[in-house]
Amino acid sequence: MNNTAFETSSVLEQIERFYNITEIAKECSVNPSTVHRWLNRQVELKNIYAERMFEMIQRKVMIYKSVDTKLSFKFIDLFAGIGGIRKGFEQAGGQCVFTSEWDSYAQKTYSVNFPSDEPITGDITQVDLSQIPDHDLLLAGFPCQPFSIAGVSKKNALGRPTGFADKTQGTLFFDVARIIRGKRPKAFVLENVKNLKSHDKGNTFKVITETLTQELGYTIDYKVIDGQCWVPQHRERIVIVGFREPVLFSLENIIIPPKGEIKLSHVLHKKGDAEPFLEHDGEKYYNYRKNKVQDKYTLTDHLWEYLQNYAKKHQAAGNGFGFGLVTEDDIARTLSARYYKDGSEILVYQGKKKNPRRLTPRECARLMGYPDDFIIPVSDTRAYKQFGNSVVVPLFHVIAEAIKPLVA
Repeated sequence: MNNTAFETSSVLEQIERFYNITEIAKECSVNPSTVHRWLNRQVELKNIYAERMFEMIQRKVMIYKSVDTKLSFKFIDLFAGIGGIRKGFEQAGGQCVFTSEWDSYAQKTYSVNFPSDEPITGDITQVDLSQIPDHDLLLAGFPCQPFSIAGVSKKNALGRPTGFADKTQGTLFFDVARIIRGKRPKAFVLENVKNLKSHDKGNTFKVITETLTQELGYTIDYKVIDGQCWVPQHRERIVIVGFREPVLFSLENIIIPPKGEIKLSHVLHKKGDAEPFLEHDGEKYYNYRKNKVQDKYTLTDHLWEYLQNYAKKHQAAGNGFGFGLVTEDDIARTLSARYYKDGSEILVYQGKKKNPRRLTPRECARLMGYPDDFIIPVSDTRAYKQFGNSVVVPLFHVIAEAIKPLVA
């Protein structure tokens, strides 16, 4: 195994989560002092030992999984979208006891895939705490909004309160914090765009972290994680995890696969019998009689010419704007909610004699890590928006597995 299979630094960080120095030394047939130097980055870790440590980690993970299969926990799903975060946590054995999502089209997709006797609650700002069941874990992919904190200094001078409610009032994060404060779950997992840290010159993230720690009393950890460790898409998102009680947990220690190993060939429709027939899709996306993607996803001559001219215009001006042409051996750009407009960020190459095409909604689902049994009951336009706003499901499954022993 070479260094392209995994990063040595990641192995060193993870091995300490499962083994002590003596155990590592025995497994690798070296002196404990050598292991100490490896862990402190004083001596380079050779591939043969990195591979051995990787195998040790995998063995321990399998043991944990076999022990933890019966563990369960209750969670609520806020700003649920179409249920991407929920999907990952259900795969880890969690039970959703409350859902909030305001968009009616997202509610339709969510309801079909997560049938329940409990109705989806709409506007979270109108939800009273008494409506929310007790839960172990709160999940929220809340929208990023500006926080008004410019008046804090002035209010301090006037002796007015500037704490929790003042700094977050009027934003959707306030409702997340309001529910955490009222229900006191064991933990929470929040998701947002990578730029949350720099939003409003860092003020937004400052208010969020201070509210979660100083006002609510939780210990938090956060990390920007790229979805291309699990799917063929460059998609960086920040994940914030918080615990009510002190625990030994770090997002740095979750086992993250190497980037870029999964290519687009894993999600694109496959010709012939290799493409599974999905009854709930029918032939909306793939023509099984002709063994090809439906023609409607191929760009028209007019649109393709426009995108090429648009790209040339901005390249001449020294800008980076343009379309993203990909093959089955590539990693895609980030799928966005605007993909329905022209598909320009991810265009699939179909040879020199044919215009490129958009991804189909089923391919978008796969690009986000949704299994093929996930039903898409809405139009293509709505589906593109929903998957562009969603999360990489297997990323949250990994986080769920790491958190599960601490909340179950």
